[in-house]
Amino acid sequence: MITYYDDRSVQVTSTAVRVDGRSYPLAELGMVWHRRGNRSWRVLAGRGAIGAALAGPLVAAVLGIGLAVWLQRSTVVTIAIVGASVLVGLGVGPLADVLFEHLDRSYARGSRELEMWARWRGRPVRLLRTGDALRFGQIYRAVQRAMESAPPGQRAGQKAIGSSGSSPRPRSRP
Repeated sequence: MITYYDDRSVQVTSTAVRVDGRSYPLAELGMVWHRRGNRSWRVLAGRGAIGAALAGPLVAAVLGIGLAVWLQRSTVVTIAIVGASVLVGLGVGPLADVLFEHLDRSYARGSRELEMWARWRGRPVRLLRTGDALRFGQIYRAVQRAMESAPPGQRAGQKAIGSSGSSPRPRSRP
């Protein structure tokens, strides 16, 4: 038996797909496809907040420099305001690394609910539903590899990996 994917709730092997304790033998799966849900506005708002957090200190630094020039105070006061503004701008560096990492993880997880469906014993069954796009892609590809490598005698009718929508078409990726 070959294991294509294994985590705490999903296991894809050369004999079956197991999701949350339910087992679906590959010999009984006829077709597999996926569907994408609507975008999550919560995720998109979080990405916007990260962008605002990145831009905020930079905007404050530029406004401080503009204020220093506009006030036309003594040279010492102008240098102090410009210096403080530059320090605020430089403070973004370490913070930006953390924020960019969160932004990158947000894109890896995705902003939609993804569902994997299969025709099992002649009826459609939802195998998996997740908002984690990276994990979903790994599982979907594992199911593809398992179905493609199944011996011809084990295949239930014509197996296919389909795209989202009502009429599945073969795809190389989710």
